[in-house]
Amino acid sequence: MSKPVEITDNNFSEIINSDQPVLVDFWAEWCGPCKMIGPVVEELASDYDGKAVIGKVDVDANPEVSAKFGIRSIPTLLVFKNGEIVDKQIGAVPKSVLSQKLDAQVA
Repeated sequence: MSKPVEITDNNFSEIINSDQPVLVDFWAEWCGPCKMIGPVVEELASDYDGKAVIGKVDVDANPEVSAKFGIRSIPTLLVFKNGEIVDKQIGAVPKSVLSQKLDAQVA
């Protein structure tokens, strides 16, 4: 079973420049809605194994990446393709919403 990739300030640009679409979940330990969407992100990592990269950024531990993208509300989920943001979701949503966003980018 695939797990979300842990994304940090150091490996961020390497990961978002993947040749697959990348979903990045910006979250924090103390955030209630983040805990709600966490299991959904875990499921997506398995569902899209080999088709997309699913990763998580702990905003407290990685302030540079969070500041670069102006993350003020969490959870914020960004979808990247070829290193560019192609979609964005702020707040906890059902799995189907995130699946649709990924399906739109998976070739």
